[in-house]
Amino acid sequence: MKIHWLLLILLCVSTLVSAQGKKGNPQIDQLFQEFDHPDTPGAAVMVIQNGVILYEKGYGLADMTIKTTCSVHTNFRLASLTKEFTAMAIMMLIEKHQLSLDDPITKFFPEFPKYGANITIQQLLNHRSGLLDYEDYIPQGTTIQLSDRDVLHILMQQDKTYFPPGTQFRYSNTGYAFLALIVEVVSGQPFPVFLKQHIFDPLGMAQSLAYVQGFAAVPNRAMGYVKEGDKFNPSDQSVTSAVLGDGGVYSSVEDLFNWDQALYTEKLVSKKMLDQAFTSASSSTDFPDSGYGFGWYVSKDRGTDYLWHYGSTCGFSTHIDRWREKHFTVIILTNRRDAAISDIARKIAGLYF
Repeated sequence: MKIHWLLLILLCVSTLVSAQGKKGNPQIDQLFQEFDHPDTPGAAVMVIQNGVILYEKGYGLADMTIKTTCSVHTNFRLASLTKEFTAMAIMMLIEKHQLSLDDPITKFFPEFPKYGANITIQQLLNHRSGLLDYEDYIPQGTTIQLSDRDVLHILMQQDKTYFPPGTQFRYSNTGYAFLALIVEVVSGQPFPVFLKQHIFDPLGMAQSLAYVQGFAAVPNRAMGYVKEGDKFNPSDQSVTSAVLGDGGVYSSVEDLFNWDQALYTEKLVSKKMLDQAFTSASSSTDFPDSGYGFGWYVSKDRGTDYLWHYGSTCGFSTHIDRWREKHFTVIILTNRRDAAISDIARKIAGLYF
């Protein structure tokens, strides 16, 4: 009988928390005041603890032309949050013994210049490869969007790295484009198909996808914008927007709830592999007091493990922050460039901790 009443109380608390989230939270709403307008690009936010959605809401417009509003179902371009999924695809293939962290990239791209023999998959994951930034070598006047394969071609024309592989940290979109291509070589599947069949479908992320124009439509799509003066102008695509491994996934906070929860389980890979992904391989990165694992920045906050990543592209800014030991997560997706969201997640955490 006592167990029965305990379960009933827990159910009531969960229902109350969910209802409060739908009604709104004035303190969180205040943090998103900049996005909460009927005529500007917006945002979506979700706060999760112990598998319960404490708060979820959309603000502003997903598409300023047709006036659709942002909601928890809106699909935003994740930009570099994509790297979490690229890293997971690699980890899944490692656990299937189809590749190794120590494999050099020349194993998968035999035609690659000799310097690639010293660059390993682990170095790609940790941003310690030293590979040149492909964005700096795009031919002048390029208007057609690049693919991951184009990134490989650009780097094959080079004969150096920024530093000896494995000796330093340097954030590398190039490295994650290479990882997406390695997934294709090893699995025999296009990268978007691999993500769908092995990650999105098993986790019930029904609307998430690696977007390839002309091959699939993005449901409930948010369009990207940039503020110029006092006006927001369309800024949805650039010549690098079709490179998938470093930033090509679209998803919603609703779908990312499933992703967040799966990272507490062994649904995709073992706990041992997840622990390695959440362990820093660098004493420093491009952010103070942060290391980098496999697709995640690794820090400490409020005395607990703090995993996070940001995304920034021509028309979108995104953030996911996970206090792993507290089972507490904040997900923020916006459809405007250079949105000031980097501190919001910690402020939200401060409201609950």
